[in-house]
Amino acid sequence: MAADEISVIGGIDTHTDLHQAAVIDGIGRHLATAQFETTPEGYQRLLDWFRSHGEVLAVGVEGTGAYGAEIARFLTTNEVTVIEVDRPDRKARRDNGKSDPIDAYGAATAVLSGRAGGTPKARNGIVEAIRALRVVRKSAVKARTQTINQIRTLIVTAPSVVRDKLRGLPARELVNTLARSRPGGDLTDPASAVRVALRRLARRYQQLDEEIKDADKEIGPLVTQAAPRLIALPGAGPETAGQLLTSAGDNPDRLHSEASFAHLCGAAPVPASSGRTHRHRLNRGGDRAANNALHTIVLVRMKYDQRTQEYVARRTAEGMAKKDIVRCLKRFVAREIYRHLPHVTHPTKPLPQTA
Repeated sequence: MAADEISVIGGIDTHTDLHQAAVIDGIGRHLATAQFETTPEGYQRLLDWFRSHGEVLAVGVEGTGAYGAEIARFLTTNEVTVIEVDRPDRKARRDNGKSDPIDAYGAATAVLSGRAGGTPKARNGIVEAIRALRVVRKSAVKARTQTINQIRTLIVTAPSVVRDKLRGLPARELVNTLARSRPGGDLTDPASAVRVALRRLARRYQQLDEEIKDADKEIGPLVTQAAPRLIALPGAGPETAGQLLTSAGDNPDRLHSEASFAHLCGAAPVPASSGRTHRHRLNRGGDRAANNALHTIVLVRMKYDQRTQEYVARRTAEGMAKKDIVRCLKRFVAREIYRHLPHVTHPTKPLPQTA
């Protein structure tokens, strides 16, 4: 049978410099495997190599959010269906071994068997720009927190002549006071050395604070442009909305229902019944950053939104625990968020009036 008369499925095990590709036919027979460089020329050779074996039905790619991001974009641009493939589970690796060709064939087989069927994020629009800027902001926030913790730790162990002057100052006033200080003296003296260290940490804190403010000025308008309906929801700010957009990606239509979005955010209820106990628990899976964003929105609504406060009061009177109330609210918020994501066809079923 000629190559152009058969249909094939590809698999790619992605790496930094070389991608391992493999091809199988419609009944799972291994046809060929080869390596290609992670360059535009290498991507084109990989695609030509796939097509030389027959009609390419789909390509399974490992790591579409990391090493495979660019090859996934390239294949999608060339009208090749790309399927996101998770790495093989540990039992399969113990049984079958581990090598790049094995993983590439495994990616193709996962597509053929239906075990893999996820659509990767497009990563080619404004949401990807928001994600890149949020990476910098998140690291700056983490570094700023570490810096203020280091300042307070140094003050705790500092000599009394230094500690007593700084005791009880609020964080902002403490940083400003230390940044304006002019320490001097012999650095062999612990008190002098601590003053120098505290001033440097305070100035580092101020620099990080300015970096975060600059990032907020850049991210806020992008989030508003990408999803104006989402940012207008109660409790949703640029940070939480930006995270939820990032989790959904530039192509949120890949999430076929609001239930799938809830699973993505770790907000889908999980049965936890046994014997005479009938209950659900919080889902501990999914994107934990998205789950944290939902949690933040719920906390804000519980404090400021009258509709949510009435719901909490009613469920509390019914005997429901706070963590279960929060779980229910997360699920309601996930449903509402999904309907306000860009490019999503909104269902006609009305939202419940309980959250």
